[in-house]
Amino acid sequence: MNVKSVEKEKNSAKIVVEVDKELFETGLNKAYLKLRGKIMLPGFRKGKAPRKMIESMYGKEVFYEDAINEIFPEVYKEAVLGQDIKAVGMPSVSDMDVSEDGILTLTIATDLYPEVTLGQYKGLEIEKAEATVSEEEIDAEIDRMAQNVARIETVDGEAKDGDIAVIDFEGFKDGVAFAGGKGENHELKLGSGQFIPGFEDQVIGMKAGEEKEINVTFPEDYNEESLAGQPVIFKVKCNEVKQTIVPEKDDEFVKDVSEFDTMSELRADLKKKALEEKTAGIQRAFENAAIEKAAANMTADIPESMIEEAVDKEMQQFEYDLRRQGASVEQYAKMLGADINTFRGYVRPGAINQLKSQILLNAVVDAEKIEVSDDEIEEEFKSIADSYKMELDKVKEMVTSDDLKGDISVRKAAKLIAESAVAIAPKEEEKKEDAE
Repeated sequence: MNVKSVEKEKNSAKIVVEVDKELFETGLNKAYLKLRGKIMLPGFRKGKAPRKMIESMYGKEVFYEDAINEIFPEVYKEAVLGQDIKAVGMPSVSDMDVSEDGILTLTIATDLYPEVTLGQYKGLEIEKAEATVSEEEIDAEIDRMAQNVARIETVDGEAKDGDIAVIDFEGFKDGVAFAGGKGENHELKLGSGQFIPGFEDQVIGMKAGEEKEINVTFPEDYNEESLAGQPVIFKVKCNEVKQTIVPEKDDEFVKDVSEFDTMSELRADLKKKALEEKTAGIQRAFENAAIEKAAANMTADIPESMIEEAVDKEMQQFEYDLRRQGASVEQYAKMLGADINTFRGYVRPGAINQLKSQILLNAVVDAEKIEVSDDEIEEEFKSIADSYKMELDKVKEMVTSDDLKGDISVRKAAKLIAESAVAIAPKEEEKKEDAE
């Protein structure tokens, strides 16, 4: 195999390669063996026509395309991967020629990893908020803890807002019961907005055993056209009234729900943990903003094939997450009133930003000559093994040292950018927004 020329232009390249006659002949024979069962010639049983007869009938080029597909992986490995270029995306054959003596010449087109010109990536000024936790936030967390241990009890008396009314109901329009308007022993949380506007308000005040007719009007945009905007009557019977009993938030409550003895100890611990969580979140946002700003300062002509590949990965990850929840991308897109292509458009900006960050960090690794030691790689192997509770040898069978070396070096580059960044106070407008 002989590479005749390599032409680079911006972020693409064309490689002209002369394929050995023997290799091309191997590809032709493989293509013939695969396709002969689909070709019929007069005087031959299906699949039994000799290759020379088929070529004389349909032309020598009848097997060319399939032959190239057969040998292309080997050609690509030597002709493209063997060159001093960083090919990305899916390569394609842009031109081909077969000489009289059976020598194949291919022109292979491929996109190239972009050339990067780094802008400022160290000492960047990045806004960073101060982590604060208000007493109201602590109150809300304690309320949540109280709700988690609240009990539900049947009570006498009238149903109030926030109570659960266990009801039988049936809806009628012009005296005729309508489909979907009936239920038995339905637990209705009053004030939740589950039912038609005005329905729950009229259940408030009912007692167990009481029956009542409730007059309501369906909303104009109701999904059932025959009921949209129409007045109806519901016959309702209250079977039971339940109330959520929230415990008193005192020291006894604290002992029941935590390791502490007093409310002041619990509040101090909650504040400490909330502050740690907010501080970590602010730091992550600070680091991400520094990398994004450094990426914005970089110049790189990213080929569309790399962008599409990044979008594909984003879609695959999102589809995986949805499948774990028993849904699909198609269902999710339909819920948003969109199709798959539109949804790809939604994830595209985020995928591009992620790709830019990756390209930036790789460029910083090269610019800073960041190295990774064997000890660091070994520690990473151990960390993965511990995280997934796997044997170290098994991890090493699944993950290569080169993969880990790349990951570690990129993390080092990200750390370099973040640690050199200068934190500045957010603008007053942003502070007000955060406070609101």
